[in-house]
Amino acid sequence: MSPQPGPDYARLFRKGAPEPTPRFTGFPKYNFVGGHNDPTRVPVAALAEAAAAALTREGASLALYNLGHGPQGHAGMRDLVVDKLRRHRGVACTRDDVLITSGSLQGLDLVNDLLLEPGDTVLVEELSYGGALSRIRKRGVTIVPVALDGEGMRMDALSDALDGLKARGVVPKYLYTIPTIQNPTGSILPLERRQQMLSLARAHGVPVFEDECYADLIWAGAQAPPALYALDPAQVIHIGSFSKTLAPALRAAYAVAPWPVLSRLLSLKTDGGTGAVEQMLVAEYFSKHFDSHVAALSGVLEGKLQAMLEAVAREFGSAAECFVPKGGIFLWLKLPEAVDVRKLVKPAAERGIQFNPGPEWACDPESAKSQLRLCFALPSKEEIREGVAAFARVCYEQTGIPAQSGNIRHAPG
Repeated sequence: MSPQPGPDYARLFRKGAPEPTPRFTGFPKYNFVGGHNDPTRVPVAALAEAAAAALTREGASLALYNLGHGPQGHAGMRDLVVDKLRRHRGVACTRDDVLITSGSLQGLDLVNDLLLEPGDTVLVEELSYGGALSRIRKRGVTIVPVALDGEGMRMDALSDALDGLKARGVVPKYLYTIPTIQNPTGSILPLERRQQMLSLARAHGVPVFEDECYADLIWAGAQAPPALYALDPAQVIHIGSFSKTLAPALRAAYAVAPWPVLSRLLSLKTDGGTGAVEQMLVAEYFSKHFDSHVAALSGVLEGKLQAMLEAVAREFGSAAECFVPKGGIFLWLKLPEAVDVRKLVKPAAERGIQFNPGPEWACDPESAKSQLRLCFALPSKEEIREGVAAFARVCYEQTGIPAQSGNIRHAPG
């Protein structure tokens, strides 16, 4: 008996439903996309020990939603956040100021759910996290870009943007910024600019939405000023994550905000609680090993960055301008204006190469058509070298750029 046809689901999908996602068929050979990390740096044995210890001690509490610790999350996990922020980001807060979220994306969604309505306006760095930009656009919110330079958001540009909006009677709902290891450029906003930003935001009555997803992954010797939340807690909503310092598949992140905001975020977080075992595991392991783990991981990542910088210089020469990050897992680079990286996506994929096109990370997509983001955390150094060389070949075949790769000049025509 042949199966009977089901309903015409396509007719039932709501207006504005997203396009279908293709089936996952595995990662490409040269995977330079997303926020993956180095699989060799996941402390599997130590995590197994931490899981056993945590489950032996408090596993019975899995019978309770939120482990019986309340909707803000596991008490030990929140204490971990408090300690990390105090020692590394200059933040003075208590566990009562912390909400554990299922990845920083959930924190982003919760803040947007609370603050944004169609027709609102927000200020965003001209190059920013693609996930934040796409979420804002879907809500029918106007994005006002603020120019960047090598040290992050320019304060003259922020002042001009705020004044221009004020002249039109518009008060932005928030200023979204990634001041510490900016995504995608990897810059760190200096202390003076942080103070200026907070002063401007306060003068215009605009809250600052601070995303510090990569702030723990800073190269040895690099200095990061205190978090914006540390400098003005009443003015700032702060989110951060352990996903990039431990494992992206562990959706362990947090939000810190004034109670009038945090209490409303709690009301919007209706998922029954962030994964309990993940919270127990991260709290158990990182309460003992955070500093040593992050230092070792950062050293490995910086070495991979150097391998990528050398590969880009060898394969692209002066045709590529690199924005050298001060930490994190991404390299942002710019190719000549004649190159539209969107046209390289398909031919690169056919060679087993994936990268993030710049337009997906820009408030004005056309302004970044010649730019792209490469993640150097997942591939090995050898895969980085091979992958960059393969990408340069694709780029030359499609655009005639770069004219020379690996000290070999391409024949014209």
